[in-house]
Amino acid sequence: MASPRVVSLLPSTTEIVCALGLRDTLVGRSHECDFPKGVEALPPLTEPKLDADAPSRVIDDRVRELVGEGLSVYRVDADRLRELAPDVILTQTHCEVCAASVGDVEAALQDWVGGRPEIVALQPNTLADVWDDVGRAAAALGAASAGDALRARLTDRVTELGERAAGGASRPRVATIEWIDPWMAAGNWVPELVSIAGGEELFGSAGSHSPWLELDALRGADPDTLVVMPCGFGLERTRSEFAPAAGALASLRAVREGRVALTDGHQYFNRPGPRLVESLEILCEILQPERFPARHEGAGWEWLDGRLPGEAGRREG
Repeated sequence: MASPRVVSLLPSTTEIVCALGLRDTLVGRSHECDFPKGVEALPPLTEPKLDADAPSRVIDDRVRELVGEGLSVYRVDADRLRELAPDVILTQTHCEVCAASVGDVEAALQDWVGGRPEIVALQPNTLADVWDDVGRAAAALGAASAGDALRARLTDRVTELGERAAGGASRPRVATIEWIDPWMAAGNWVPELVSIAGGEELFGSAGSHSPWLELDALRGADPDTLVVMPCGFGLERTRSEFAPAAGALASLRAVREGRVALTDGHQYFNRPGPRLVESLEILCEILQPERFPARHEGAGWEWLDGRLPGEAGRREG
């Protein structure tokens, strides 16, 4: 049987396809698919209807405007999609703001007659959903056994990390920040990751969408650790976007005691795919530095006060 021609409209599904060993089946991607290295060479099929480089508040205002008018946040290149003639399109129904949705894809396919590709729409809300979606994607590509093996490797690693983290001396109270202006806490699978890493998430609930967050509530909770993971922002941009807001949080214990971690929310945490395991490792390093070496520090995350990997005086939790 010939291998399917696959279009992936999510960074996470692109990573799943590649982790399954099926990189050669990909013929198209979303504009955000950039891992593993080399997938950028595939033709992009989506683009946002906003300036992704604008400040957080401007992006949020534009998203609200589009959604309020019943419009999609993304465009799908229908002409190029037809030229690529995929057998399978991987997309999502989880969040209309995060990536192209089933509705966007259906609109791009509305003029097709015959030979329409299969649309596989994932909707991960919890860690279990993410691992199940690995199996769903694999089955759609005719690689069910590879999917089972990948899922087993990922869940085994999560179990291993959780067992190591369970021996921590304390359970820090954690606030995870998914957007800075306006403030939003992280939900869905992130509270589960925090719990497995030995922390207590204060605002987000496992399996529920990320909630808006009032600064007074954040100050009132006074978390032990603050982990900043803006959706779509790399580490450098997280740093620059958080800097103007940091003053409003100066009274927090986490700020005073140097327990504010900035992360690469683009590559980690917000992609429901294989690298949620690395995201868990990052949280373990942040919350329990005495038990986990800082393998990702300096690339996947950094302390707000500028400590470098291995720097003398690195605080321990």
